[in-house]
Amino acid sequence: MRLLISTGEVSGDLQGGLLVDALLKESKRRSMSLEVVALGGQRMKEAGAKLITNTSSIGAIGFWEALPYLIPTLRAQKKVDDLLFDHPPDGVVLIDYMGPNIRLGNKLSKLLPSIPIIYYIAPQEWAWRIGEGGSTDLISFTDKILAIFRKEADFYSSRGGNVKWVGHPMLDTLKRLPDRDQACKELGIDASRKFLLVLPASRSQELRYLLPTLLKAAFLLQKKDPSIFVLLPAGQESFENSLKKALLESGVSGKVFSAKNADQFKPNLFKVAELALAKSGTINMELALHSIPQIVAYKVSRVTAFLAKRVLNFEVDHISPVNLLLNERLVPELVQNEFTANGIYTLARSLLENESERRRILEGYQRLRCDLGSPGVTERAAKEIIDLVGK
Repeated sequence: MRLLISTGEVSGDLQGGLLVDALLKESKRRSMSLEVVALGGQRMKEAGAKLITNTSSIGAIGFWEALPYLIPTLRAQKKVDDLLFDHPPDGVVLIDYMGPNIRLGNKLSKLLPSIPIIYYIAPQEWAWRIGEGGSTDLISFTDKILAIFRKEADFYSSRGGNVKWVGHPMLDTLKRLPDRDQACKELGIDASRKFLLVLPASRSQELRYLLPTLLKAAFLLQKKDPSIFVLLPAGQESFENSLKKALLESGVSGKVFSAKNADQFKPNLFKVAELALAKSGTINMELALHSIPQIVAYKVSRVTAFLAKRVLNFEVDHISPVNLLLNERLVPELVQNEFTANGIYTLARSLLENESERRRILEGYQRLRCDLGSPGVTERAAKEIIDLVGK
């Protein structure tokens, strides 16, 4: 069996790596041969996929922001087109990466309709609205949707989609955390400090739009409480020098951690962090599952913000997956004009000093966990994929 998996960006590569590992284990269990070719990143390659091209660094949110990645994206699509016609796979799995994957799905369904298409981690159409309820035509080209959220499953099944709810894959990444002293030792930090986890970027645009303001807020917090120390993991290896330079110029006391060792550092970072300042995305779910209070922030260019609001009439009640799933503002969100250093500072002070507010968020995280399913998500997804493609 030969599968093509298509995804992009750091989060897609993370989920893709988990899925590739599960697919290869399931194929071995069934004593069958499986080859996985992929659009993805280093995690997928290390899990056993053969990369067509690396797409983990060419993603962006927004119209203006996506322009620098247009040519690399077109080149990646050309490589996929050549593969599809020269060596067609037995099945295709699309992971997130909405724009390119929707285009690929539509093209496949018209030119090679016999190849089954599975969408795993579909766009969050159940959460956002464009104009009078516009959405993608994902159902028209997919043979099966493997939903990670109950609301996602309900949304697509009510519209006639063939849907299986498998649960949230972050449940498969939960590990037993070390004790605090051991975590501090492995991270090379002083255990007597208070630790603020700053998570600004998995995309280049986010370094530009989010990092300066987050560091200004961190500076204000350290000025108020000098015992606070910032932990700043790099979302991509190419970000490390920029993060170190920004940290130095901001006057913030902290340490940058390499993206190369991200999987090794993560459990320790989660153990010691008292609060996280994070961009919107998959990381919000990871923080929630590890019981870390967080403030969520996001900002795009003025051009993108104007087009989304005034031209497309794009609407979303919340930007964080945590709040979207609970349908309430559990964790604070600061978007566009509300995203200021003083705004973050005020919220952060409350979450660091107000025990009842921290408890409210942690209790909300417990409610969230009940709606995410049970571990074994990627194993269930792998079985569904192989069952469908192997028919």
